[in-house]
Amino acid sequence: MANLTLDGVTKHFDDDGDTIVAVDDASIDIRDGEFLVLVGPSGCGKSTTLRMVAGLETITSGELRIGDEVVNGVKPADRDIAMVFQSYALYPHMTVRENMRFGLEESTDLSMDEMNERVESAAATMGIDDLLERKPDELSGGQQQRVALGRAIVRDPEVFLMDEPLSNLDAKLRSTMRTELQRLQEDLDVTTVYVTHDQTEAMTMGDRIAILDDGILQQVATPLEAYHKPANRFVAGFVGDPSMNFFEVEREGDRLVGDGLDYDLSAETAERLSDTTDLTLGVRPEDVEIVDEATEPHDFHVTIDVVEPMGNENNLYLELAERDAEPFVGVVGGQRLFHEGDDVVARIPEETIHLFDRQTGEALKNRELDPEAEDELATPRF
Repeated sequence: MANLTLDGVTKHFDDDGDTIVAVDDASIDIRDGEFLVLVGPSGCGKSTTLRMVAGLETITSGELRIGDEVVNGVKPADRDIAMVFQSYALYPHMTVRENMRFGLEESTDLSMDEMNERVESAAATMGIDDLLERKPDELSGGQQQRVALGRAIVRDPEVFLMDEPLSNLDAKLRSTMRTELQRLQEDLDVTTVYVTHDQTEAMTMGDRIAILDDGILQQVATPLEAYHKPANRFVAGFVGDPSMNFFEVEREGDRLVGDGLDYDLSAETAERLSDTTDLTLGVRPEDVEIVDEATEPHDFHVTIDVVEPMGNENNLYLELAERDAEPFVGVVGGQRLFHEGDDVVARIPEETIHLFDRQTGEALKNRELDPEAEDELATPRF
């Protein structure tokens, strides 16, 4: 096992004389045994970053280190890594045993008995020891995924790399495999970098997550830290489902005005904002309370535009009076019944709001939490 360090790693592609920056100055220190998830929208650079770690893409500038060794120029086969691909990449003419053993035959001096012992041990770990003599076309998608993972495990690598390995599975199996992958990684205690566009996978699986947008690393944090303490508006809007609500506002003394919203700030919050006047106010849907009547400064009369029943909860799309914009979302318990056209009161408590500089997107205020929760946010699970 080993630390994996990206130090100012940059990747440029040439497109008919034009330079495309796929990854720009990314620095991440991935700790020994950590499960780090690279997450972001399509085209953000996460797979390119993984391929640079694997040695499948050259690094334009910066350093990549495994342990203390700089591996920029080291061939993929000599990096002591194992990679699991989205497509599984199984050889159809080989049995499960042969597929899992193939990498060992190419890269080690182990005897056939030793290789088979490793394969059988990994197969037992993955629960596919009864499938060793079958071929890939006789397996389900979940079984093929386990074979691909088992093929990586037998290598006993310093680092696991996983490129959206669950994206071809149906929703139920994907959920099951998330849990299995977490358990497997904890048992093996191998440094792992996992790429996904699915924030649910990122939030539930990662010790920490690295969020990218347009090739730029936005934040590296624990899942809860990224959720409650986003570094900027992009992270705030990307993490969470339904997404955070945003209101474009101007600061007038201790008040925020705009988008049909007139919001009073405490003196403490106003002081924290310095001289910034162009702001974005953010509030998560689950922090929007629906109350019986307006009794507090942060209560707003709204009309329900759409009710989206989810079973355990209802998503309410709410319209502010005089607001010429898309409705914002509030989440209430599934047993609370509301109807389209209902006039209700939405409460947005100040301790739950987020404030961002509208020009830079930088977070100026995040949701307030008690000190014990603050410490817990930044503590990785591993």
